[in-house]
Amino acid sequence: MEKDQLAEFLRTRRARVGPEDVGLPSGSRRRTPGLRREEVARLADMSVDYYIRMEQGRGPNPSRQILGSLARALRLSDDERTHLFNLAGEPPTPPQGPPQDVPAGIVHLLERMDDTPAYVMDAAYNVLAWNAMAAALMVDFSTLPPDDRNPIRWFFLVEGAADICPESEFYQFARESAADLRAAQGRYPHDPGIKGLLAELLEKSELFRRVWAEHDVEIRRTNRKTMTHPAVGPIELHCDVLVVPEKDQKVILYTATPGTASHEALKLLRVIGTQQMQAERSQVL
Repeated sequence: MEKDQLAEFLRTRRARVGPEDVGLPSGSRRRTPGLRREEVARLADMSVDYYIRMEQGRGPNPSRQILGSLARALRLSDDERTHLFNLAGEPPTPPQGPPQDVPAGIVHLLERMDDTPAYVMDAAYNVLAWNAMAAALMVDFSTLPPDDRNPIRWFFLVEGAADICPESEFYQFARESAADLRAAQGRYPHDPGIKGLLAELLEKSELFRRVWAEHDVEIRRTNRKTMTHPAVGPIELHCDVLVVPEKDQKVILYTATPGTASHEALKLLRVIGTQQMQAERSQVL
């Protein structure tokens, strides 16, 4: 393990990522560019002390899970991720589960869409990257533990979700989500994350048990969706799904028809941003 080189690489990558790149407020008291150490640690779901020791070249050998979390938190490209693993003495291996690292080009695409809510999900519906509009529309993902950044878990397990959209749309989403998750299970039969998600949904959601028993298999694609937002009310949206085939990930884009009340609501939401939305999740379907 090249501890000194690893430490220097982490420092330079941290300085390159701004807080706005990961959905955090930039503030006015930052004396140096990039993220703070505690912000990287929070995004990577690790202790601040552990990360500081890594940047100082005196930490223990990081696990593959820690390295993967750091690669996501620092928005590393595929080549940078490989370099990080090699510096740590852990050559990357082909993924046994849904890949978690989002291509840098996709992250940059999200950043440029400042009027369109957009986020990236893996095959198990875990949200891996998002832009400011997605945080304003849905939830500030940076305030949630990584395991809770999962819309399919919200949908089936959050009480009252059935009351905020037409019944036909509610059950359509339920069936499509179960069919998509079954397809993911077929691609990653041994992934513990997917196994755990399925076990939780089957145990706690009667609706999920019902649609799962239909044994439909279908990858989720473009559709229409209704959302109820606590600040701007109901919004009717086009939900477009762009597939990132080399990573088995989906980019979810929400747009509204120009000239409609929903389009005006999105424009208002852009002004509101994430103010007063910290840790408050809109009811999303």
